[in-house]
Amino acid sequence: VFAAALAVLPFALPNEYYLTVLIVAGLHAILTLGLNLLMGYAGQVSLGHAAFYGISAYTTGILTARFHWPVPAGIAAGLALVLVVAAAIAVPTLRLKGHYLAMGTLGFGIIVYIILNEATDLTGGPSGLTGIPKLSLAGIPIASDRDYYYVVWGVLLLLLLLAQNLVRSRLGRALQAIHTSETAAAVLGVDTERYKIGVFILSALYAAAAGALYAHYVTFVSPGSFGFHASVQFVTM
Repeated sequence: VFAAALAVLPFALPNEYYLTVLIVAGLHAILTLGLNLLMGYAGQVSLGHAAFYGISAYTTGILTARFHWPVPAGIAAGLALVLVVAAAIAVPTLRLKGHYLAMGTLGFGIIVYIILNEATDLTGGPSGLTGIPKLSLAGIPIASDRDYYYVVWGVLLLLLLLAQNLVRSRLGRALQAIHTSETAAAVLGVDTERYKIGVFILSALYAAAAGALYAHYVTFVSPGSFGFHASVQFVTM
């Protein structure tokens, strides 16, 4: 029913502005869905998810705008880079707890923000990166907001189904046990470190998917969209 309502909603809107709002809402919902798996179910605080959002957006933006890669290849590269970065920082960061974990992820986010600002030859610095091509599927550009709306919300529905199935599985119950008491979960045989690393990487990939879709929708990215304030907004969402 929800999917059917989403399908007919664009035809009931008075103008294109509302489509833009819904597209941005869908992008934020994708990222927040992944963050909810990490914070809401596993109980691990992250104040740096805007960094994963930005890494993916800039990677596909740079590769497609400056090196003329096909858009699907650029998006795949962005997801792959986020996967590697998330795996690299998850192991040391998730050994921290409470406020220390929050500060560790915050520090990572600030480092990425500084790099995006200072690597002007690659990222465009504070002025941002322009000329990012529109998303295309099978060589067909997704030019209109209505078409992009269906792409974003289609991806969101698929990722929502994935998250629901995960939460209802043995893995989801393990994450909730870790949230309630990490010590008790470990006593019951849950490999807490492996599960925390896994859900951290998965939530980062959700952010990466949103970042790639964002870059090819607005066709421009700047560091201001991926700073500390963005991370706080995502936690609030």
